Amino acid sequence: MTTGLYVGRFQPFHLGHLEAVKHILAKVDELVIVVGSAHDSHTIENPFTAGERITMIRLALKEAKIDANRYTVLPLPDAEFHKVWVSHLLSQTPSFDLVFTNEPLTGRLLKEAGMRVEKIPMFNRTAFTATEVRKRIIEGKNWEELLPKSVAGYVKQIKGEERMREIAQTDKAN
Repeated sequence: MTTGLYVGRFQPFHLGHLEAVKHILAKVDELVIVVGSAHDSHTIENPFTAGERITMIRLALKEAKIDANRYTVLPLPDAEFHKVWVSHLLSQTPSFDLVFTNEPLTGRLLKEAGMRVEKIPMFNRTAFTATEVRKRIIEGKNWEELLPKSVAGYVKQIKGEERMREIAQTDKAN
């Protein structure tokens, strides 16, 4: 049985992330999805809590009819120093055989620790970025089209749009 690891902030979980999960699950039997920067929330870069992001991922994968027995979603707060991040990750996750990431620093740290790292194909990268989703929310533009329907509904339910606009206003004032 092959287990993959996929690390991301998922701020929020969008259609590109969903395509990445599908791609990875075509290559492995099980997937550990790590919600990074789990300690961060209520900022422009990280507006959602770890719990909210985990809920988003579960909703999206359920909507996509992905068997819940094939994945685990775990939060991971950042380590203070890059040098200890890999051991921090390993102490908080089940064992895995290979890592999927496009984030250069994450890939570098894991490769230096002797792990197999594979890049994930980009899925409509001009539109499917969490940065673009957050930007559209703040500007009042159509952001829902970039997310699975269940995730867009959840963002509205938790008043994520209102939160992000308030955070943006506070940041402008400072």
